[in-house]
Amino acid sequence: MDIYDRIEKLLQENKMSAYKLSKITGISTGLLSQWKGRSQNPSADKLQKVADCFGVSVDYLLTGEESTQKERPATKSDEPEITFDDFTYAFLDESKELTEENKQKLLEMAKFFKQQQEKDN
Repeated sequence: MDIYDRIEKLLQENKMSAYKLSKITGISTGLLSQWKGRSQNPSADKLQKVADCFGVSVDYLLTGEESTQKERPATKSDEPEITFDDFTYAFLDESKELTEENKQKLLEMAKFFKQQQEKDN
């Protein structure tokens, strides 16, 4: 297991997308992709930002072993914020294997919710 594998594990454990990690840390999604593809290794300052985000040490990211557990920074809410990009990605990814009929039903549901929201406003 390498650095990016540990980052992916932390993303999954924290139910966070790479996009959200990018927004929190200021590390571009392109750079995260380079780490994933192993075409570039993260710098020390970027590793520290990721470690701080997840409340782990840089040692953990490098070795998989935690020497001292850092306290996780306080967040506004324990509920994950769903951004439009997160929703769009999930929508596209989850609907890939749906039948055309089910894709149409999903689209109709989205239109229904939009209409309901417009009525409520």
